[in-house]
Amino acid sequence: MTKKPAAIVAAEAPPRTKPSIYPAPFAASVAGRVKRPLGDLFGLTNFGINLTRLPPGSASALRHAHSVQDEFIYVLEGTATLRDDAGDTLVSAGMCAGFKAGGGAHQLLNLGDQDLVYLEIGDRAPGDSVDYPDDDLTARNIDGAWRFFHKDGTPYED
Repeated sequence: MTKKPAAIVAAEAPPRTKPSIYPAPFAASVAGRVKRPLGDLFGLTNFGINLTRLPPGSASALRHAHSVQDEFIYVLEGTATLRDDAGDTLVSAGMCAGFKAGGGAHQLLNLGDQDLVYLEIGDRAPGDSVDYPDDDLTARNIDGAWRFFHKDGTPYED
């Protein structure tokens, strides 16, 4: 069994090895994003925590809504545009936002000239699916792995 650390400097955690799990047509939207999966380092299984850095011009994700997973973000540095079904809201260091499962679609956009750094926290409830209302894309978590589909149900090829 691998020994888990007692504590770490979050910014020194290893980044996720694959920058995006989106199919090729969509991966460019998050180019430059760096996620450091903190929860995994401690063996957490009920929820995930990422320390995420977005350079100027990058997005956190495609605008999306989870069916089962609640999400929460807390901004540590910089300013972002939170885009959701209600429109755009500026968020900056010290601000937070939450997204209830089954609620509206959302994403963060770094439209500024400095990096944005934030924590994102989400549960890992089984059976989650994701809708991307602006794109021909849906996702389902099948046996712990995300699988992507066109809205007509046709799978995206890996």
